[in-house]
Amino acid sequence: MSTTHALRTHDGLRIHATSYGREDAEVTVVLAHCWTADEELWHYQVRDLLDRFGSDVRLVTWDARGHGRSEASPEAACTVANLGHDLGMVVDALAPTGRLVLAGHSIGGMTIMTLPEVRSDLVERVAGLVFVATSSGRLDTVTLGLPEMGPFLRARLPRMLSTRARLISRAERRRTPSTERWVVNKFLMGKPLRLRDAGLAVDQLICCPPATMSGFYRDLMKHERTTDLAAYDDVPTVVLVGSADLLTPPHHARRLASAVHGARMLVLPGAGHYLPLEREQVVSEQLVAMVEGALARA
Repeated sequence: MSTTHALRTHDGLRIHATSYGREDAEVTVVLAHCWTADEELWHYQVRDLLDRFGSDVRLVTWDARGHGRSEASPEAACTVANLGHDLGMVVDALAPTGRLVLAGHSIGGMTIMTLPEVRSDLVERVAGLVFVATSSGRLDTVTLGLPEMGPFLRARLPRMLSTRARLISRAERRRTPSTERWVVNKFLMGKPLRLRDAGLAVDQLICCPPATMSGFYRDLMKHERTTDLAAYDDVPTVVLVGSADLLTPPHHARRLASAVHGARMLVLPGAGHYLPLEREQVVSEQLVAMVEGALARA
């Protein structure tokens, strides 16, 4: 059974969160979604973790600032560091004790990378890490698989989506989501493309406020936290990446994995950027293994 929560960030934004399981569980799994998505991104993993552990393990998801049912954020406050503070706030409120298994997809993984800087007190509680289709830096070098046009498109796609959100109502974009569908199908998803999963990603993208798209893009181009990852040395860590990921390609995953002593890396053939949807079974299996290991050590 789930419980919804309305939390407040350090700068006063209302954050929507959902918890499952016992408040006094020895292990809590915290799932951080990607940019332009919401907590529903993890619906397969929530299902699988509840099937495997029931209420014995605490499970927490939330909508990041400017996403889903959380309050829209001013553009200047759309930063990865603020997401790190928000993650700390969510943990303080919903998992104040016990060991943590943290999983982050894309900007969610980058959020976890900020903890050594913004909430170092939480690092010692981390018993497992699952980094899903994410990067520790150098995002300003991503070409989207188009060496010549990629840098041009990389900067203009968020601007185009933000402009559409400012000029066209959400209802109208839902009726004619051709642009959002093209972005999802071309740049976010690999093969095979499942229409129900692509549809969820399209709808989440349409629901994002303009500042979420433009503000976080600007900050992501400055994201560089590779050296901070040493704080997680010898914490059980797995890095997952799709071989066809155009946003955080495999060489970004290799750089990330090499920065955490003992980390494992798995490349999933044919998959794109949205692994929690595209390869839900693999992501769930890795989470279950991390939780089982954390329970055994606890």
